[in-house]
Amino acid sequence: MFTLVRSRVRTAALALSAVAALAFGATATTGAAAAPAPAKQGPTSVAYVEVNNNSMLNAGKYTLANGGGNAFDVAVIFAANINYDTSTKAAYLYFNENVQRVLDNAATEIRPLQQKGIKVVLSVLGNHQGAGFANFPSQQAASAFAKQMSDTVVKYGLDGIDFDDEYAEYGNNGTAQPNDSSFVHLVTALRANMPDKIISLYNIGPAASRLSYGGVDVSSKFDYAWNPYYGTWQVPGIALPKSKLSPAAVEIGRTSQSTAADLARRTVSEGYGVYLTYNLDGADRSADVSAFTRELYGSDAVYTP
Repeated sequence: MFTLVRSRVRTAALALSAVAALAFGATATTGAAAAPAPAKQGPTSVAYVEVNNNSMLNAGKYTLANGGGNAFDVAVIFAANINYDTSTKAAYLYFNENVQRVLDNAATEIRPLQQKGIKVVLSVLGNHQGAGFANFPSQQAASAFAKQMSDTVVKYGLDGIDFDDEYAEYGNNGTAQPNDSSFVHLVTALRANMPDKIISLYNIGPAASRLSYGGVDVSSKFDYAWNPYYGTWQVPGIALPKSKLSPAAVEIGRTSQSTAADLARRTVSEGYGVYLTYNLDGADRSADVSAFTRELYGSDAVYTP
């Protein structure tokens, strides 16, 4: 049995009557593009950043000693929420003040990473209110939430959306239990809205086991899927090629360097194309990062404050 070691800071829900749905429509511009870091060979490396406590810019502070490539290829903003409005009985996309600050300051929090060639993805997480990816009451409701997510990607110039079906607490506020159609409708609509952006799956919760409905399987609509249990090896149960899967998962600063190295070595030897890390903070973690970059890319990682 795997032990869930993820310790995530989650913001309590504000009174729903005081929270209005976000207005979308503005289109972000990425500004002048800087030359990205040199290309590297090896798996795609992913870093979740808890923005309640840490800066997204941390993901851009690590490069490879050999060749100068980025240590991290994808940085995940953790996390927006799927909330529930009890008056309209509808799910809506919610940003706590820390996530909103990152988005509002995209020019200084997001664009510098993108200019280095690092993709920036927004994770969406349950928030104890009963709203989840697997209990929309209709296809129309699922499509409406998909539009909120894709509009956010456009507005803030992001590179995609990550699904994390934790902490929804299905049934709260009179919401329904998970059904088989919702996540399929949601992912289908989101992919239609943003055909060239990243859609990733943190492989946990009711949504992760409901990828097929009515003859439609949305597995191929994901760019990546990863193991949600840090310090372990577990191949995500989704029909994607190895190049898009991360059976390895580590929590930086908590998973031992020897385990991180072992998981990285196994990633390469078994031909998987993604390596997941969580909780990159503002300390110099070059020893922890080097433990896996040596195995993934044949190079130590260099930290530049």
